[in-house]
Amino acid sequence: MSIKTDADRKGLEAAGTVVRLTLDALAAAVAPGVSTAELDTVAAGIFAAHGARSAPRLVYGFPGTVLISVNDEVVHGVPGPRRIRRGDVVKLDVTVERDGYMADAARTVVVDGGSAEAQRLADCAARAFEAALDVATAGHKVREIGRAVERCVRAEGFTVIRGLTGHGIGRTIHEPPAVPNHFDPWQQDVLTEGLVLTIEPIICAGGEAVMQDDDGWTVRTRDGSLAAHHEHTMVITRGRPEILTAA
Repeated sequence: MSIKTDADRKGLEAAGTVVRLTLDALAAAVAPGVSTAELDTVAAGIFAAHGARSAPRLVYGFPGTVLISVNDEVVHGVPGPRRIRRGDVVKLDVTVERDGYMADAARTVVVDGGSAEAQRLADCAARAFEAALDVATAGHKVREIGRAVERCVRAEGFTVIRGLTGHGIGRTIHEPPAVPNHFDPWQQDVLTEGLVLTIEPIICAGGEAVMQDDDGWTVRTRDGSLAAHHEHTMVITRGRPEILTAA
């Protein structure tokens, strides 16, 4: 969507605040021995306290409140009895609906004892996101975001998972345009002032091929390599984007 009114801005800012508060609480709660179901309960409590709902559950029937993916799980992990262990790479992906507006962000947490490569992978996803912000300006083509992300990721020896992209957001989770994490010459959309979208580098330490688990949700790397994910919802401006899901 594009912001057209003060109500749009306030609604999106409120949803973005709930996303940020939830991610902060989840990141603080990630520790060895904690189950992903227990983390999901933390998120559900914050949602309830702020009059928010799980957008993935609302839109797609997702069986949890938030998406929690561990190690080779890339995205869409279903919370359950699995317990976090030392060294795990945990992707926390939170999408909120509040008063008809939606916001989405993700963060990768490397649990104490994680390898140097795991931390480097998580840091790379965050740096690729920052690199993309430099070109996410009104008047630029969407594909320049993917060019910036892919250049950063390749330079550090990692791989972009091409089938998973950022997206427009606002009134539902996935709106136009798609925001690939690689340079796609067929992507001709132009960024416009007020457009609301996510940029979300989704990367791995091995090959880009992925597969879906039997649960119908969890996507993991086919070669078992570690994956990382970093995402925020933002508003496009004539300068640097306005991030709605960060402090």
